[in-house]
Amino acid sequence: MTASVFTLDNPAGLYDPAPNGYSHLARVAAGARWVLVAGQGGETADGALAADFRAQVRQAFANLATALAAAGAGPRDVVKLTVLVVEHSHARLAIFGEELAAAFGGDHRPACTLIPVPRLALDGMLFEIEAMAALAP
Repeated sequence: MTASVFTLDNPAGLYDPAPNGYSHLARVAAGARWVLVAGQGGETADGALAADFRAQVRQAFANLATALAAAGAGPRDVVKLTVLVVEHSHARLAIFGEELAAAFGGDHRPACTLIPVPRLALDGMLFEIEAMAALAP
């Protein structure tokens, strides 16, 4: 996290979202360079998609890291996530939180919105993650 480019915060008066792996607020400094990453699913480079939810989440984070790296960014530059989960449950939320901590480090918690959905673009796709990152100009 680059404090001069952005800060992540949890204002007083809101519940502590840290156990769920996110922050309520991301403040980005004027002049920061934005990187917007389209939704990344759990498919491999050859299009294969595992049937297991955790495997898809892990692969989606790997795909996100690849996309960020292409723009000169990394997971710790991410300030906002949007997550789509098919058949959302507390068990799937826990898996997402564990894989987020593994991919981003346990102390980096971007602002995040999780949206349960009935299905995604590809048959068998269970998870998709989109990101916004902020970099120094």
